[in-house]
Amino acid sequence: MDLYRGEPFEQLTRLKTRLQAQAAGVPYDSLGSLGPLHANTVLTGVKCTSSGTRAVLGAEPSCSPDCSRYKGTLDVFYKVIRQEGVTRLWRGTNASLTLAIPSVGIYLPLYDIFRNCMEEYTLRNVPMATPYVPLVAGSLARSISCVTCYPVELARTRMQAFKDTKNGVKPPGVWKTLVGVVSPVNSANSYQNSTRTYRLLWTGLGAQLARDVPFSAICWSTLEPVRRKLLGLVGDEASATTVLGANFSAGFIAGSLAAAATCPLDVARTRRQIENDPERALRMTTRQTLIEIWRDGGAKGWFTGVGPRVARAGPSVGIVVSFYEVVKYALRHRHTAYALAEQRC
Repeated sequence: MDLYRGEPFEQLTRLKTRLQAQAAGVPYDSLGSLGPLHANTVLTGVKCTSSGTRAVLGAEPSCSPDCSRYKGTLDVFYKVIRQEGVTRLWRGTNASLTLAIPSVGIYLPLYDIFRNCMEEYTLRNVPMATPYVPLVAGSLARSISCVTCYPVELARTRMQAFKDTKNGVKPPGVWKTLVGVVSPVNSANSYQNSTRTYRLLWTGLGAQLARDVPFSAICWSTLEPVRRKLLGLVGDEASATTVLGANFSAGFIAGSLAAAATCPLDVARTRRQIENDPERALRMTTRQTLIEIWRDGGAKGWFTGVGPRVARAGPSVGIVVSFYEVVKYALRHRHTAYALAEQRC
């Protein structure tokens, strides 16, 4: 359920992505920066070391090794602003905006439809299964939304992970970023290359589903009971304010827990999405990526960027769920008032 593109928190996503990309081997020194359109490989054979790297053979790096290494969330924040400018914190926001309407528009209505149908069925036939309905409904809705909108999600991650290397040149947008993903296999016009090109646009989809489906399952199975408990405290006196407060609180708690629990899968997803070697991108699996991350950094590697991820997910889930439910409440209230007015006439 990382569909919650909370634009006020977009900079947190960038900070998290930079930390995860650095752990994957993307160099952020000024001369060694790799962009999605300027290199054929990123991860293969590239590892950042604390001692730094030579920019050119026989030449010293333009700054000390520490200036091109991120030590934590606040360090990324400071160095991105100092080296690239404040606006770079919102790099990829256009991709997030492109994703927001279709992903939310597909996901939340589908969740409501699946949940209502399943609850109606389980209450009649299998009452014991009713508490698990939010988990299943959220997983199904998220899977459909994820597969549908995935190429733009891929572009967003790559736009956030890579450092812009050409001063004064506008960084590539969503379309150019996706062209950069498929360009290495477009040299020959054959059916096999066309198929591989299509598959590259969904590179890391398995990792995305492996992250988002459990996220949705954890989030909704936590959110629904918390929300119902809070709304139950006010009973029939619920208003738009209480609906807003209950849903935001439940969403904040559920989003934070789900984000922390699925962080290893988020790290694996980022590593899959920033891979620029087409052969390796098509060959790697989520399981192999998780093993590679563990081998490189252990448990710490699995939870790279967990701070900004949790800080973004909690309020983002709370905002979107509460807004969605308030709109539903207002429309339902308006419909009821209209129906009463019709009866009086």
